[in-house]
Amino acid sequence: MTSGIDNADGPKTDEADGGARKNRDTAVSERRFRFLVAGYAVSSYGTFLNMVALNLFVYETTGRALAMGLFMAVRLASGFVAGLVVGGLLARFSAKSIMLWANVGQGAVMLVLILAPDGLLTGALMAVSVVIGACGTLFMVALRSSIPEMVGEDRRAWANSLSITGRSLAMVAGFASAGVVVSLVGYTAAFLVDMATFVACAVTVALLPIAGGRGAGGSGAAKGADGRAADGAGKDAPGAPPAKGGRRRRPVAFLALAAAPGMGLMVALRGVDAFGSSSHNAALPIYSTSLDASNPAVFVSAFWCVWALGNIGAQQVIQRYAQRTGRSVGALGFGYGTVVMSAAFIAAFAGFPLAATAVIALIAGAADGLTEVAYTSHLQTLPATLRGHAFGLSATFENLGFGVGMILVAAALDRFSPLAVVGWSHGAAIVVAVVFLLRVAGVRRAERAGRAGLRKEEAVEGRPDRGDRDGAEVSGG
Repeated sequence: MTSGIDNADGPKTDEADGGARKNRDTAVSERRFRFLVAGYAVSSYGTFLNMVALNLFVYETTGRALAMGLFMAVRLASGFVAGLVVGGLLARFSAKSIMLWANVGQGAVMLVLILAPDGLLTGALMAVSVVIGACGTLFMVALRSSIPEMVGEDRRAWANSLSITGRSLAMVAGFASAGVVVSLVGYTAAFLVDMATFVACAVTVALLPIAGGRGAGGSGAAKGADGRAADGAGKDAPGAPPAKGGRRRRPVAFLALAAAPGMGLMVALRGVDAFGSSSHNAALPIYSTSLDASNPAVFVSAFWCVWALGNIGAQQVIQRYAQRTGRSVGALGFGYGTVVMSAAFIAAFAGFPLAATAVIALIAGAADGLTEVAYTSHLQTLPATLRGHAFGLSATFENLGFGVGMILVAAALDRFSPLAVVGWSHGAAIVVAVVFLLRVAGVRRAERAGRAGLRKEEAVEGRPDRGDRDGAEVSGG
């Protein structure tokens, strides 16, 4: 006979040890992720610093505004292409190696620019544009797609919020200090600082054990967010051999979007949102000049600083919400956040008093932070074999939306007011967001109806007058 003590309720010694070990592992993984975010924030500072310094340097070197546009177009095109291939890279290489070499590549190309003679400056600038655009996308997709492996599924929202906070702080510091750094120490010193930030991030990545990549999920059929096997995902998963009989493989990125209801529409909304973002980025300097022609940079800087404060404040709220409830912001949060953010950016150009505009910028930043966390967390619910492809395709849509938007918006601003251009662009995002919200609401109603029908069916099958017991049919023999 066995003692009843062994079967008593309550935690056993090995269970208690297991729980303590799990808590220790969670604490260690979170501490490592904080170091990674610190390195990411440092490199993001370099990214935003060179967005200002490089554009100024291109204009000063060539003397043509068209050259700045070409530089930005090449940068966006490189990010577009990188988004198409990064999913395949993550199926073959570890996320750590991709993040490491992405930073090494950016640091190396900045060194090439610093050492380039005057006769090769144009070629060096084009190389910088290509490498910075591509490597920035590679790093971002590798980081976001690997977060569930690094910190655990239940800590996704916290990790996403922390990384976005780091990037927002870096953006404020980079934009605020770029003019001072360039004016005080010159372009060469600014490029050296930029290179050093990428080296610092590369060292951080090299020293930390980082999970993710190489398909990150193993073999077998990839399952969708609803737990069912995605159509065609078994044989055609990343890294798997081609299907027999000469059958063409379905693009894995689009397979990822089909793995959960509404995922494709969500990524499309992200692209339209990027199109809207191009409008307020292009219109802000023009609107600021109309407010104060003698010093237009003041309004632009103040607007983005207040926007960043709202973004960072939203991240603090989201982190505390995730810690208290263990839940992440869902797809509805992404849809509603997009509506609020787009409406706020439209209102920012409506000519309200500066105090009211500051509040609007704060709301826009908070809503932007909410949508970023909700969107990233939702894509991370995809299985690991599909996640990298989905994030890569998302980056492609975002670069496409922003790039096309910059071209169309620049042309429109020559004929229409900033309010009209921003209103049309962000109005399109609001329309698509409403369609997305209706889609999500419809899916949830269908799921609730399905669960209610299943419970009703189970109740009927378990009725005594049907000869059933506990819902299981009794044998007639």
